[in-house]
Amino acid sequence: MSQESEHGRWTVSSSDESTEENDAEKPSTSSLSLSGHGKTSGSQYPCSEARKVGQKRKASPVKFSDKSFSTEISPAKIQRTSQEGLGWCLSSSDEEPESEGQLKHAQKEAVKVEKFSAPKKQPSHRCEDNELPVSQKPEKHYKVASEGQDTWDLLNGGNPFRFFVTKVKGIKSKYNSGALHIKDILSPLFGTLVSSAQFNYCIDVEWLIRQYPQEFRKKPLLIVHGEKRESKAELHAQAHPYENVRLCQAKLDIAFGTHHTKMMLLLYEEGLRVVIHTSNLIDADWDQKTQGIWLSPLYPRLPHGTTGSAGESVTNFKSDLILYLMTYNSPTLKEWADIIQEHDLSETRVYLLGSTPGRYQGNQKEKWGHFRLRKLLKEYTSPIPAQESWPVIGQFSSIGSMGADQSKWLCSEFQESLITLGGTVKTLAKPDIPIHLIYPTVDNVRQSLEGYPAGGSLPYSIQTAQKQLWLHSYFHKWSAETSGRSHAMPHIKTYMRPSPDFQKIAWFLVTSANLSKAAWGALEKNGTQLMIRSYELGVLFLPSAFGLDTGYFHVKKKMFSGSNEPVTSFPVPYDLPPEQYGSKDRPWIWNIPYTKAPDTHGNMWVPS
Repeated sequence: MSQESEHGRWTVSSSDESTEENDAEKPSTSSLSLSGHGKTSGSQYPCSEARKVGQKRKASPVKFSDKSFSTEISPAKIQRTSQEGLGWCLSSSDEEPESEGQLKHAQKEAVKVEKFSAPKKQPSHRCEDNELPVSQKPEKHYKVASEGQDTWDLLNGGNPFRFFVTKVKGIKSKYNSGALHIKDILSPLFGTLVSSAQFNYCIDVEWLIRQYPQEFRKKPLLIVHGEKRESKAELHAQAHPYENVRLCQAKLDIAFGTHHTKMMLLLYEEGLRVVIHTSNLIDADWDQKTQGIWLSPLYPRLPHGTTGSAGESVTNFKSDLILYLMTYNSPTLKEWADIIQEHDLSETRVYLLGSTPGRYQGNQKEKWGHFRLRKLLKEYTSPIPAQESWPVIGQFSSIGSMGADQSKWLCSEFQESLITLGGTVKTLAKPDIPIHLIYPTVDNVRQSLEGYPAGGSLPYSIQTAQKQLWLHSYFHKWSAETSGRSHAMPHIKTYMRPSPDFQKIAWFLVTSANLSKAAWGALEKNGTQLMIRSYELGVLFLPSAFGLDTGYFHVKKKMFSGSNEPVTSFPVPYDLPPEQYGSKDRPWIWNIPYTKAPDTHGNMWVPS
């Protein structure tokens, strides 16, 4: 039986077929121009189409009661077919391209919005700021570590994992007490900066420069990116005013690949620090989203003349990081590899897990993507009694094409990697091992701190969704009361293997990699070759590297609780167990309209 959702009717054009493997933050051919009220901003940066829509709707919202909306886009005849139990509808109509939208006018009756501690609707800070000359732009104020807490307690006290979330504006201060903003990371209290390298996907150069302390803003800065053609030219134009900024283009020779890695290399007078995280280098990603950060110890310089494997960790982090940098085949990054070689990384307790574009055969497959995860779990974990009852969790902000059914990738090669534990291979009935996928619902986004514009950072497209309706039965809602971030939409990506009661985890991964074959790799040529399209990077936490012989971490009950829990309890940043979608829940789809219920700012979502 066909039903119309409370959020508005929407449609899919059958003429708009997509062969894209990776939806995750698809690069746009044009840059984002932040504007408001007819004034065009001078600040531009390349970004995805979904983000462009999110910023547009933040700067120029469509009010829920806006009657002029009905004249913006003419209604079209809509044919709908329902998916039983999924609570959302698809259309086979090809009368009009989906990108133009086929919308109905919003109902006039008021719809009650769930109340929570979100800030009142405010004009976009970015749009206001960018109407001013650079010299007059106000700085957003976030407490840096020196103002709010002891830096060394933050970095070393009670957090052996060195895993953090980013600060979120608009939540209770207690939930930001152990969190970091980019200005904290770049603070002189973390080290006296000599030079730095920033690896990322979406980059606002002007904003990035302003995150460095004044005394570090002219220090050498290398930006590693994957932009091409017009977007590359725009990034170069952004960087041109800054004599200290150099750009390094990551080669993306396989279609639909992205440079999605998010890493900072910070060289200090006192040593070196590595930061692997999930945030783009733009204001919105450090404001009201849930993001993850791994912050390395301060690595001291080795004595002059030291060679060989000196300064290596038990996790081989140093050699793996150098190997990753060398895949760029860049003389500039070879210099950074040499710098890393000169430092002592022996205190590192995490394993590096990366993806680099290529087609890999034989033992080369085990260096990257989900085969790298499989190898690490095989070699450095131990079998657990009744492990077939331990589920797998994947949490992400975008989804690529999974194929016609679960056997094509998700529940075959990818699941085989995720369920590996120890060297003894035991044949398991893989379909019996639960897979819980956490991805925000429409209501998660609607009721978020940002409202509907938060959906610009969740670029799951209707073209992909309509081809894999089977996938949505695996979906679970976003909820993060443990970290005070239920209303801060996730851009973090995590994967883990919890116990059946969700009190323990066998391992935890924070990474840039979304749920896509482009990010993790997919087998081809009868399983003999692994093809990866994108650059990705993450860190894997295994109990053995933290001196635990139990085979698991306990899960911390509250991420920001005091010292009443064991120091080796892992701070999972969202709620366990996850709650499965109800019959009326739908996954957030960025390129369809939501017009039947207002968001927390009283607006609708019109992706046009």
